[in-house]
Amino acid sequence: MTIYVDISAAIHQRAGLARYAEGLSRALLAHHGQKYRFGFFYNGAGPTEVASVLPILPPDVPVRSVRAGYKPWRMAVWLGQLLHVGFNRLIPDAELFHATEHLLTPLRDIPTVLTVHDLVYHLFPSYHKRLNYWFLNAAMPLFVRRASALITISESSKRDLIRIYGVPEEKVTVIYEAASPIFRPATPEQIADVKARYGLPERYLLALGTIEPRKNLIRLLGALRLLRQKDPQLALVIVGSAGWLYQDFFQALEKIDDPKAVLLSGYVPDVDLPAVISGAEAYVLASLYEGFGLPILEAMACGTPVVCSNTSSMPELGGDAARYFDPQDTFDMAAAIGAVLEDADLRAEMRARGLAQAARFSWQRAAEETLAVYERLLAKT
Repeated sequence: MTIYVDISAAIHQRAGLARYAEGLSRALLAHHGQKYRFGFFYNGAGPTEVASVLPILPPDVPVRSVRAGYKPWRMAVWLGQLLHVGFNRLIPDAELFHATEHLLTPLRDIPTVLTVHDLVYHLFPSYHKRLNYWFLNAAMPLFVRRASALITISESSKRDLIRIYGVPEEKVTVIYEAASPIFRPATPEQIADVKARYGLPERYLLALGTIEPRKNLIRLLGALRLLRQKDPQLALVIVGSAGWLYQDFFQALEKIDDPKAVLLSGYVPDVDLPAVISGAEAYVLASLYEGFGLPILEAMACGTPVVCSNTSSMPELGGDAARYFDPQDTFDMAAAIGAVLEDADLRAEMRARGLAQAARFSWQRAAEETLAVYERLLAKT
């Protein structure tokens, strides 16, 4: 019998969900693959895509899939849960199934684990596409009830889950993510290389993530405008693809006084990200809400000072290594960023604290704590 982990998010590269699915899967195989038999499940991709996520997959590891489009598969899963139809034939040898994104495949007589990353669709409904909001608002309460156990990636998300859905506290386990080992301080030569190849400014703030309303990038543009009054050479680099409901952001971008003040780099491959991060004066996460906020740890692991919002999970991750602001207050945001930029000693202290803070999180620990959840469920079967 096999413990299956759903890696669909990693196959389709759905931002932070992809990093979670891939990081956890790699760690489970690396640290526990000798003791337990793990398998992987995904929707709508081929063997080539799986190999790109888990390139050193042992030959005896089972990989099962269903060839369906993303939206049809979501509807099928939801209807299967509603009608109590088990999809066991898709994973006939499953002993336990772990859904790593917000989609719990219906299985009969098999314990299931669901990772709930955040409830942003419930907390900020206007920031989601209507169809996506409708689906999550209807399906997630059912998924949460049907799962044998729940994992959240922060205490903040756990509190939201208990408050909004009335989940028993004992059903929820908080297990933190971690930065990938590739995130470490880059050399001056590596930084110079990525600056040349991507046309990066000499001095820049960095923001990572999909361009969508929750990321609060319009207020970050306002903070940049205030900072440039004293520091006209300062620029902002945004690494990430356009997501949804981004029209207001691009309208605000057109009002920036200098077109060179903001660079939209689009997607940057992981191999170049550590140098892009290391070259920044500071990493800024201006989000109104984050279930976890993994780029905080990635930036700290690269030795880059982090300035971020004081809401949701972000203080959990940043600890005393980051500096915080009210994400609703553009002036407070600019003041917090400016205080870091103007103090070289503070930046050096933040680099040291950040490296230590990032080192407290590891995928090995996440795998061990996740496995403990599996073992508790399997002991009851």
